[in-house]
Amino acid sequence: MAGTAPKPRPHAPLRPALRAPKPYGALPSARQLAWHGVEVYGIMHLTPTTFENKEWGFGDASPTTFNPTDFNADQIIKAAKAGGLKGIILVAKHHDGFALWPTKTTEYNITKSPFRGGQGDLVREIEQAARRNGLQFGIYCSPWDRNSAKYGTGEYLAMYQAQLRELYSNYGALFMSWHDGANGGDGYYGGAREKRSIDNATYYDWDRTWGDITRKMQPTANIFSDVGWDVRWVGNEDGHAAETSWATFTPMPAAGKNVAVPGQSDYPQNPVGTRNGKFWMPAECDVPLRKGWFYHPTEQPKTPAALFDLYLKSVGRGAGLDLGLAPDTRGQLHADDVAALQSFGSLVQRTFAHNLASRARITASNTRGPGYAPKALLDGNGQTYWATADAVTTASMTLELPGPQTFDLISLQEYIPLGQRIEAFNAEAWDGSGWKTICAGTSIGAKRLVPLEAPVTASKLRLNLTQAPVCLTLSEFGLYKRAE
Repeated sequence: MAGTAPKPRPHAPLRPALRAPKPYGALPSARQLAWHGVEVYGIMHLTPTTFENKEWGFGDASPTTFNPTDFNADQIIKAAKAGGLKGIILVAKHHDGFALWPTKTTEYNITKSPFRGGQGDLVREIEQAARRNGLQFGIYCSPWDRNSAKYGTGEYLAMYQAQLRELYSNYGALFMSWHDGANGGDGYYGGAREKRSIDNATYYDWDRTWGDITRKMQPTANIFSDVGWDVRWVGNEDGHAAETSWATFTPMPAAGKNVAVPGQSDYPQNPVGTRNGKFWMPAECDVPLRKGWFYHPTEQPKTPAALFDLYLKSVGRGAGLDLGLAPDTRGQLHADDVAALQSFGSLVQRTFAHNLASRARITASNTRGPGYAPKALLDGNGQTYWATADAVTTASMTLELPGPQTFDLISLQEYIPLGQRIEAFNAEAWDGSGWKTICAGTSIGAKRLVPLEAPVTASKLRLNLTQAPVCLTLSEFGLYKRAE
């Protein structure tokens, strides 16, 4: 007798994949996320102004003034790389109007100089050196042109847009298109030697210049200006953001205008940003390595300790650090600048080489579920993150270190593809009898580096996230001891 076939066992119902937290507020684009990963980059000034020992050129220097006697793009880029810089923005044209590439738009360009016998292209040399050494490349082309007779007239916009098209077409993919807010004033203007004023809300037709040219020709380029489309100016040239720093921003329209424009250098919200702002528009903290943006033989570079402090107050507040590099009349960085960069880069690398919390046992007061465990905070991977359940907007996590550790820096990173969510936090250390608060803060964002008032030695810590409008996400936690 044939046996009876066994009845099929019912399958357990499939569990749906655990849903990720809903995004909150304005979110970064792919190019902005890539920009956050750069963190530290440089902006390089070398024009006829260098040879005049001025900060701003008037636009009347002869093209023959530009004659670096021993230009070495690799020397500059390698020094930048040793400083930890991951990108370089070249000032292809400053306010003096002198173009560092063989442009068809103006006679006031590098082909009229002695450099490389009139056959030079400094933009090309820097771009290729940057790529050879693994740095990203960006371009700054000043909208103000103190040399051009067309500036201030209806003909200039076509000339400026043509310059951007040349630069966008011939030098590969850019990580930034940088635009200064200085617009109009005294200039040479083809010999007129007068003051010309423009309305920077309308004169450059930014919607078309950026929207139809930059966006289409260089989709990976983050547009920077005083109130930029992708990256905003922090509001000072001292290299630091506010201690509370939001990556979201709502630009204030210029007087009598309906749209925000570059040039609002005194807008008080630039250093802080706008909580729940309309756009994801993080801050860039620009600061020269020396006192000025151009090389002056009487100046000295900032010390490595001063540069590290700026790193904590820029990158450590969710912003980017843009360090001004000024080659001398040889066309190289001075030995003092090279040494300062190398020491700064070494200080950052040695400080953050090892996370003292990497082997900690970590537990959280709430976890969203599988795939969002707090161990993600210690895996060194910014793409993984811990999260709480939807209804949980405050939480604590405890870290038990393998033994007493001495540290003076705490590092926190949110998972910013889902927005900037956390509004307040504090950290406590167990002193053997109770918890002692060692730091407190507000914004976190892409990265928050919290220097402690004095080194702390502890084997157990607690991080408290105490305020947020929605459920929490956090991707990284670190403990570090500042290197000597």
